Amino acid sequence: MRRRITEQLVRWREKSAGKTALLIDGARRVGKSYIAEEFARQYYKSYLIIDFNRAGQEVKDLFENSLEDLDSFFMYLQALYGVKLYEGESLIILDEVQLFPRARAAIKFLVADGRYHYIETGSLVSIKENVSDIVIPSEERHLKMYPMDFEEYLWAMDEEPLAQIIKVNFEKKKPMGQILHRKAMTLFRQYVITGGMPQAVYEYTQSKDFESVDEIKRDILNLYREDMVKHAKGYERKVESIFDEIPEQLSKHEKKFVLSSLGKGAKFRDYESSFLWLEDAMICNVCYNSTEPSLGIKLNRDRTTLKMYMADTGLLISHAFDENGIVSEELYKKLLFGKLEVNEGMIFENVVAQMLTASGHKLYFYSNSSKEDSESRMEIDFLIAKSKITSGHNVSPIEVKSGKRNTYVSLNKFMKKYKDQLDTPYVLYTEDYKEENGIRFLPVYMTWLL
Repeated sequence: MRRRITEQLVRWREKSAGKTALLIDGARRVGKSYIAEEFARQYYKSYLIIDFNRAGQEVKDLFENSLEDLDSFFMYLQALYGVKLYEGESLIILDEVQLFPRARAAIKFLVADGRYHYIETGSLVSIKENVSDIVIPSEERHLKMYPMDFEEYLWAMDEEPLAQIIKVNFEKKKPMGQILHRKAMTLFRQYVITGGMPQAVYEYTQSKDFESVDEIKRDILNLYREDMVKHAKGYERKVESIFDEIPEQLSKHEKKFVLSSLGKGAKFRDYESSFLWLEDAMICNVCYNSTEPSLGIKLNRDRTTLKMYMADTGLLISHAFDENGIVSEELYKKLLFGKLEVNEGMIFENVVAQMLTASGHKLYFYSNSSKEDSESRMEIDFLIAKSKITSGHNVSPIEVKSGKRNTYVSLNKFMKKYKDQLDTPYVLYTEDYKEENGIRFLPVYMTWLL
């Protein structure tokens, strides 16, 4: 399936491929290996994939013993894989490179040799884990890969013209119109249910069966649990405890993660490594409280006050509604037609976090729970900074609304208090585009364009 990351791979090939190797890191089953091979197939005369899940000892011995004689190294590699390599026109993919760190260390010599281009794929957690005996190559450039966003989902559903109309109307600040808006919202609700994991999306394009999709999502969730046990050594139970709490924490009105839910007397310093592990594994997106919406949002970050979102909303739904081991078709139909009143706010806020992350934003929110000053007491779901920073008006507040009864008390107070610092305020909701009282109201399916 078509992915936007391909554009970044093409830019790397044109500008940096002879000087750097590219390491694509992301969560399990996000499509790293697939996209690397598709890119190789489309843009190179030949390519060779070394999958370290299956590579035999003779391949590993080449990296251990033959790097000082690269002529022999490449000759044996071509013979073992039956692939002819062409200087400047061939790509070598080191798949699941974290399983054999010596190959990652070899990147320094391979890039300096300059004959071929190199892409590595792997999971960030296990990549970070397996570095004790190697020198990390400075020639390695990282590229993060996320679950599919809504535009990519529309491409998969053969709805590219609709994706283009959404983009044009966002840029022109125009409503979609009743028919196209209804169609876009129906497809968006499908996207929320299936999520953005490529295997789940592909299954839905073939079967249109949510239960079959749910089985795939549960397989992925089980893989994540296995990774927690395998890689979060020493604090795996804490990681699992946080992971299991995410749906309940997000279902509350205030979605800040309450540490007391993990146990009496739980302190952030005891769990900080576990939160970071889930973020590094790209299983979750962490959203931090920023106490001041100024130029440097990160500088005002309160790292002990945070919200935890699942990196993929389809996985969140399967994680949250698992009483019978599988989400029923009936529940999915309620979600599809907007009839599920409970937890819709959780689902919509999670999918906004997912799309903002895929668009390159670090996640921040604003929260002030002052008991003395009611005008200062407010909570804003997300804060995003402009791509080009100016002397003022750099931060946009975002409120997410899933229902039809929408009030904007916090947003209005926030706009009044910080009017000299704010760029465009947004409300992401289920209705069509409009502008009102200085606020830009966007249908939630436009989030990927922010």
